[in-house]
Amino acid sequence: MVLLDGKKTSEDLKIEIAKAVTKLKSEGKKTPHLAAILVGSDGASMTYVNGKVKACERVGFNSTLVELPKDTTEEILLENIERLNNDDDIDGFIVQLPLPKHIDEQKVLMVINPDKDVDGFHPTNVGRMTLDLPCYLPATPFGILELLERYKVETSGKDVVVIGRSHIVGRPMSILMSQKRAAGNATVTVAHSRSKNLKEVTLKADIIVAALGIPEFLTGDMVKDGVTIIDVGITRVPDETRKRGYRLAGDVHFESVSPKSAFITPVPGGVGPMTIAMLMKNTLLACQRKS
Repeated sequence: MVLLDGKKTSEDLKIEIAKAVTKLKSEGKKTPHLAAILVGSDGASMTYVNGKVKACERVGFNSTLVELPKDTTEEILLENIERLNNDDDIDGFIVQLPLPKHIDEQKVLMVINPDKDVDGFHPTNVGRMTLDLPCYLPATPFGILELLERYKVETSGKDVVVIGRSHIVGRPMSILMSQKRAAGNATVTVAHSRSKNLKEVTLKADIIVAALGIPEFLTGDMVKDGVTIIDVGITRVPDETRKRGYRLAGDVHFESVSPKSAFITPVPGGVGPMTIAMLMKNTLLACQRKS
């Protein structure tokens, strides 16, 4: 069993990106600049955004954090997005989700300039991804592809089951792995909450991407020997034996699934670190496209 170490791989990527930034600066070209808009003070969102700011420092990017109060109106948020759209020094920016309930997330995503949409959520980028045209790939699926490629996990002709159909992970993952690419050419099945006989489906899978948000849902009796497991989920599970009062669990029951796996991502330290690294990579691409 080989651990797909997202923490190490993300560090390797950041070193590569930092070298590319140094080269840009030595050639007198602009420094990549990533901005983030954070509305409210949700703990998980703040942790994630702070991680992005630190990653920018690590690779030599400029970064801007726009913090808005939870009661910010949709109109004010849209004005801030428009300002970033029109700022030539900003190469890419993200609006941290989820947003407060009084704000229409879809409306917000539609207003972001697709050329600066380094999260890859704008319909223009989603459409270009579907057509296998140059675009910004959503950071989490992009990170999963990178892990599979760097660990030389064979995907061509393999049976892949993606559990989950979200626009952020499940659906783009299913599209990308069916395309002609290094980590692609697979036969993909998308399973979800309405799927019947899920165990029969997963037992046939060579690769399983678990992205449904239910802790330890996928268990050892649901997978075959030699399977590759990509665990996208991360949930705080109450645990009185831990100092913090909780532990982090993925969508996969690691103890029962890992002995049967050829490759598996840990939680934490698997897919999570890759998401931020690929956001950095998208920002670098955005900057390079302008130079």
